Amino acid sequence: MNVGLEKEAKLELIGVSEGSAKEAKLELIGVSKSYRRDRKRHPVLDRLSLRVGEGEFVTLIGPSGSGKSTLFRLIGGVELPDEGSIRIDGKETNGKRGLIGYMPQQASLFPWLSVAANVSSALTTAGIEAGEAKRLAAEWLRRIDLGDVAGEYPHVLSGGMQQRVSFLRALLMPRAVMCLDEPFAALDALTRAEMQAWLLRLWEEERRSVLFVTHSIEEALTLSDRIYVLSRAPARILKEIRVPLPRPRRGDVWKEPAFVALKEEIMGLLGEGTSP
Repeated sequence: MNVGLEKEAKLELIGVSEGSAKEAKLELIGVSKSYRRDRKRHPVLDRLSLRVGEGEFVTLIGPSGSGKSTLFRLIGGVELPDEGSIRIDGKETNGKRGLIGYMPQQASLFPWLSVAANVSSALTTAGIEAGEAKRLAAEWLRRIDLGDVAGEYPHVLSGGMQQRVSFLRALLMPRAVMCLDEPFAALDALTRAEMQAWLLRLWEEERRSVLFVTHSIEEALTLSDRIYVLSRAPARILKEIRVPLPRPRRGDVWKEPAFVALKEEIMGLLGEGTSP
């Protein structure tokens, strides 16, 4: 029997995918969250369990209002779950802040700081010595072809360039997990495609553990090792999907039969998950 197929069969036998069998950098176990509004409790997350392995790119996709941003606030320690456990590197982190790298939907750069200072200030906040932070910022801005604008202010940069700087801030944070909350949603289609390719190249070099949120099925399939498909609120996992497309991913990966089949499957799941 082929060794790879035998390994996959064993993993399926014990009920886990290859991705989830990796050492968990981030793990959510039975996490629920609700908010009180109009004198009623409105559940947002319903006993959600997921994991991100070492060096794994995992994506959450679901309908609008399914609690994806709420989930990131819980992981970031900004809010507490009603029940369940959030663990980073095996340690419970409920309500603890500063343990993840985070990239929001908008670039969120400080307009009064230069590009280089925006990057280095994030590092000094994380406890890195000022001189080393400046060195790292300059080195990495050169690596991502932004060395020429290091001394400029954010307002002179294009949307894609601002997102590169924002991603670099998250990447250089000495944290076990990066959480990316629809970082390309505000970009035009061409810039979005360019940013996806750029992100893939950089991630292939660094292999950080990533939890990514998107509304785009194509984006999820292009970037991910695994995808969790969420229902409408209160969100639960409809299905965990392992993406079998080889890496590095080519620009025409959308032509692959597996890509087309998985896209149709996810569309069907989202349709079921949003029906009343």
